[in-house]
Amino acid sequence: MKGLYFKSTPHTPLINFNPLTGEMVMKGRAIPEDADTFWMPVLDWFESYVSNPNTETSFSIDLEYFNITSSKRILFLLYKLNELREKGGDVHVEWLYSKEDEDMYEVGQDYAYMVKVPFVFKETKDDELLIA
Repeated sequence: MKGLYFKSTPHTPLINFNPLTGEMVMKGRAIPEDADTFWMPVLDWFESYVSNPNTETSFSIDLEYFNITSSKRILFLLYKLNELREKGGDVHVEWLYSKEDEDMYEVGQDYAYMVKVPFVFKETKDDELLIA
């Protein structure tokens, strides 16, 4: 299985999913004009990954903003991580947020409550939140 890489834009996040290492990174803004066009390849790829995952999966989410349609897709990915964990996989989420952005921290807390995957919350400095 090949990795999945999308360069970030002002409206879409960096997506860097590596099936060989199990490292998944999502960074930037997730406000695509056409949510299905952006998210369907990501969700399809992840669905394939779940059928043949690495023994360890680390999902790093470093978003400065996302809209409601992206929120639903992110939750779908987190539910897929639940499936991996139920199959015995070593799975965790790293949720990065700016110290000044309480809303993003709270959203991460809400997601952590909805899924059975361990979350680690990390504050970042504002200059670390620049889009890659």
